[in-house]
Amino acid sequence: MANIFELFKSLGRSSGNAAGGPPEYILAGLGNPGVTYDRTRHNTGFLILDSLLSEYGVKADRSRFKGLCGEGRIGDKPVLFLKPQTFMNHSGECIAAAAKYYKIPSQRILVICDDINLPVGRMRIRKSGSDGGQKGLRSIIEHLNTEDFVRIRVGIGEKPSPDYDLVKWVLSRFTDDELRTLQGFTPYLKVGLEKILSGDIEGAMQDCNGVKL
Repeated sequence: MANIFELFKSLGRSSGNAAGGPPEYILAGLGNPGVTYDRTRHNTGFLILDSLLSEYGVKADRSRFKGLCGEGRIGDKPVLFLKPQTFMNHSGECIAAAAKYYKIPSQRILVICDDINLPVGRMRIRKSGSDGGQKGLRSIIEHLNTEDFVRIRVGIGEKPSPDYDLVKWVLSRFTDDELRTLQGFTPYLKVGLEKILSGDIEGAMQDCNGVKL
């Protein structure tokens, strides 16, 4: 008869989460919840994160920290994939709560968001910095009380004209061609994310910031 203690150990290993331990990093995509905002430019963070979730075989379907989350691995690092459901302007509530619960320092938080100053088909990784007018980043900075977290800015294009309403623009929907362009970032980001999590953010910036799709 098998040793009962060995059996319990085996069951414990098989029932553990896919990440193999508590998350050491947070990868968050910013956006607004609900079908009203599907495919909108302001939901670029959700769109990119969804593509990465598919690539990594992770489901962000657990409701915690005022967001949807799932656990997985990037390289050999356990990661919490997170989609705040607080609406963009309050994204920091969700991310700060998750960081506090798992005791994750700000330097291990990576945030994907839209950037109106970059054209569609460009992205820019930075290891810290101001919010640049992005209100989701502003909320995160306020709740973490620091600018020291990685941001992955993905271009959504400038307004069609200077007098075009900004809110109307960021809440407009991507075209099918633009969505296909965004999906093209996934293989580059996978390489970049593994470099960031291994401590080589400079290498990730070199690989990703020059990409033109």
